[in-house]
Amino acid sequence: MDIPLSTIAVVGLGTMGTGIADVLARAGREVIGIDISDAAAARAVAALEASTARAVSRERITEEERRDVLARFRTYSDLHAAADADLVIEVVPESYEAKQEVFRALDAIVRPEAIIATGTNALSVTRLAADSAHPERVLGLHFFTPVQAMKLVEVVSSVLTAPQAVQAVTDLALDLGKEPVAVGDRPGFVADGLLFGYLNQAAAMYEAKYASREDIDAAMRLGCGLPMGPLALLDLVGIDTARTVLEAMYSESGDRLHAPAPILKQLSEAGLTGRKSGRGFYTYEAPGSATVVRDALTPLEDSATSGRETREVRSVGVAGSGTMASGIAEVFAKAGYDVVLAARSQEKADTAKARITKSLTRSVDKGRMTAEARDETLARITPAGSLDSFAEVDLAVEAVAEDLEIKQQLFATLDKICKPGAVLATTTSSLPVVACARATSRPQDVIGMHFFNPAPAMKLVEIVRTVLTADDVHATVREVTAKIRKHPVDCGDRAGFIVNALLFPYLNNAVKMVQEHYASLDDIDAAMKLGGGYPMGPFELLDVVGLDVSLAIEKVLHREFRDPGLAPAPLLEHLVAAGCLGRKTGRGFREYARR
Repeated sequence: MDIPLSTIAVVGLGTMGTGIADVLARAGREVIGIDISDAAAARAVAALEASTARAVSRERITEEERRDVLARFRTYSDLHAAADADLVIEVVPESYEAKQEVFRALDAIVRPEAIIATGTNALSVTRLAADSAHPERVLGLHFFTPVQAMKLVEVVSSVLTAPQAVQAVTDLALDLGKEPVAVGDRPGFVADGLLFGYLNQAAAMYEAKYASREDIDAAMRLGCGLPMGPLALLDLVGIDTARTVLEAMYSESGDRLHAPAPILKQLSEAGLTGRKSGRGFYTYEAPGSATVVRDALTPLEDSATSGRETREVRSVGVAGSGTMASGIAEVFAKAGYDVVLAARSQEKADTAKARITKSLTRSVDKGRMTAEARDETLARITPAGSLDSFAEVDLAVEAVAEDLEIKQQLFATLDKICKPGAVLATTTSSLPVVACARATSRPQDVIGMHFFNPAPAMKLVEIVRTVLTADDVHATVREVTAKIRKHPVDCGDRAGFIVNALLFPYLNNAVKMVQEHYASLDDIDAAMKLGGGYPMGPFELLDVVGLDVSLAIEKVLHREFRDPGLAPAPLLEHLVAAGCLGRKTGRGFREYARR
């Protein structure tokens, strides 16, 4: 099996197969494209012609190099064309029957030493290998779409796979400019194993009418820095494909978080499979188009507050002295509001304002604002050592410790101090807003405004209505959020709201992967950054957020939804008990240099 992989057959010339063929041909390999559909083969050739023409126009390759690439790609409709291949990569539809038929046929065609790789992301590589005459040469080679752009390749071994085969395809992936990650055989592997659980929960959240499709997608893009929202991503992946992957994951894990949301079955059986059919969660200009068009569910501009009365907000009180409080005060002051920044002492309030001064000065140094604008912004902020200074504010925003008792005491105090009609907002990320509201005699005036850290940079604000929140309070806060140049998303008062309810189960599942010795921290972080487009891997993010904070949110989610799959991973609990809380203590999942 110690042979160079110079001639490679790709069986199945859909989007994935065509992308793999493109990358291989450009890397100097002889590529045999095989598909029973002449139309699919023609589309693959046309796609390679178009992509190489673009490369020439961008001066990435010469016209001569383009001709060489095109000459290395030949298409056939018969599997016998793979007879001389050193490696066969199978990317036919996700069904055991279809794949086993290809594998059985290849056994009689290819040389005994040739490697056979399946591109599956949901089915058992071991089961496919066991049906082969040479199971030692069978493995998984999971590329991500678009293949040309995505760096990750998961190299999947079964217990039967020969190490030489793994090494050969790993070397090939590196030669293609990819970053291979070695993983064991289980549905979803690393990237999809984490990604599809998250996508499934987003679908269930939408199906429950907790939030609109636009708000769910905007929340995850703006709150987590993801390139696409989960429902738009499901449309891109294919709702039928997602359902297949989830069913395979659920059959192995029995975890309800992997049980496909009923809406996935309804949409896929109706033929509404996403972009490829022209309609899924969204409606597209045409089948295969990426352009979203209006449909019956598309909200009108400002439809959430259109025609509704609002309360006048000229001055804002921000309670707290930490990073979040000072960041929120900075945001309001930059937008032109007079801000009272109240802490437990005048000294703490002055320190918080000094933090804002430092932040604004950095903006001046980077040319983002003028010194005059900085001075005007700072002049709008009045530090105070008592909540009594909130007597005349129109909006009071609480940003104190994430402790329900502390927040309830604060709201009871605000109730006594703030004038009638003032809006009272909590920035809690996981506690029930209604519990804060009930600490007052005016629960109709209380709402959640969940900013994200750092508040000056993050565009998202989750606006959380309770069953008692007045319509004009909701409309007022949406209007104010737009005026401070943030993006509001609406959600109900339940644990985690949108972002944390989708983010933290994903992080918890990553911890379980390490706990089960399925993959390493580095491989999981690399897989999610390279294969999922995440700005940070799950363990990088956990260490930044703080393991204690993460554990507290996990416990709240588990307590609220009572789902066994949401129980915090024991490894996370052990690290917190040991005082390993992440970057702030110098050690979490990784170790950090002390400052």
